[in-house]
Amino acid sequence: MTDTATAGPAAPPAYLAHHDGYADRTLRAVLSKVRTLAMVGASGNWKRPSFFAMKYLQKRGYRVIPVNPSRAGDEILGETVYPSLSDVPDRFEMVDIFRASDAAYAVTQEAIANRDAKGIEVIWMQLGVRNDAAAELAEAAGLTVIMDRCPKIEYGRLSGELSWCGVNSRIITAKTLRSPKR
Repeated sequence: MTDTATAGPAAPPAYLAHHDGYADRTLRAVLSKVRTLAMVGASGNWKRPSFFAMKYLQKRGYRVIPVNPSRAGDEILGETVYPSLSDVPDRFEMVDIFRASDAAYAVTQEAIANRDAKGIEVIWMQLGVRNDAAAELAEAAGLTVIMDRCPKIEYGRLSGELSWCGVNSRIITAKTLRSPKR
């Protein structure tokens, strides 16, 4: 009998309830600190959400470095596409995961392996992307983790831009909001 037969199946990752929601101050702090991010799963197709999010974030002053092995060497919105986080020659504070939830663990492992060399501080998983095992791994490595949120949407909501379009941003104020960027 092997060890795996006696040990039973691997325990599922713990459900991290503290990732069910985030305080506005937490999201604002991340968006204020980050200047450059690597977008894993970036697409050059203007109809894809990753393209729209990248363009929006660029217009708000962020540098967005696209990472997509099938588009490596191409250019998306003026930025060279790299096949992996390891191949990006520049430093970046955040990894924005625009991939399926099950791919987030491997991306997180690569981010942790490159944390010091690249200056990575944040793992951000897009809307619909949640991987508690990846979040647990990243937090154990000292990284900040945001899951199931879009930095484009959160930036727009926190800066009040969404309410300009008649979208309920859940922020009621007569004051002009300041954007998350410094």
